[in-house]
Amino acid sequence: MTFKEEVNQLLHEALEERPSLFLIDLKVDDAYKINIILDGDKGVTLQDCIDVNRVIDANLDAEKYDFSIEVASAGLSSPLKLVRQYKKNIGRNLKVKTTSSGEIEALLTAADDNGITLEWKAREPKKIGKGKETVEKSVNLPYSEIKEATVIVLF
Repeated sequence: MTFKEEVNQLLHEALEERPSLFLIDLKVDDAYKINIILDGDKGVTLQDCIDVNRVIDANLDAEKYDFSIEVASAGLSSPLKLVRQYKKNIGRNLKVKTTSSGEIEALLTAADDNGITLEWKAREPKKIGKGKETVEKSVNLPYSEIKEATVIVLF
């Protein structure tokens, strides 16, 4: 078993014990530097990162490999990658870059295995007369049309 396979197996075991956590990214370079990015249905605590780190660190042979390990949570500005992340962020505003219509900033109102639904208000010219009116817009986007999506944090 290769070093990366060992790390992957230990990580899988650690996440089985914590079903609310899920893996976003795992990188293992040639210098045995392990970089793990996690997310969770209810967020990721510092203790979650420490626990996962300890499971992997305690079960790898430090005599055989001179490794370093870093476990972190996906940052707020990190792009959403998994369907599970979209589902957890329903009700939040997203900035979505699409393959066809450019960029949309809107409220994520639904997410399923096929795509997402975004809703927003826009000012458009009135159909009759002069001036503009506020209209409700909605779009269903399949994941294949999303280049990148990030959560907009409002303070």
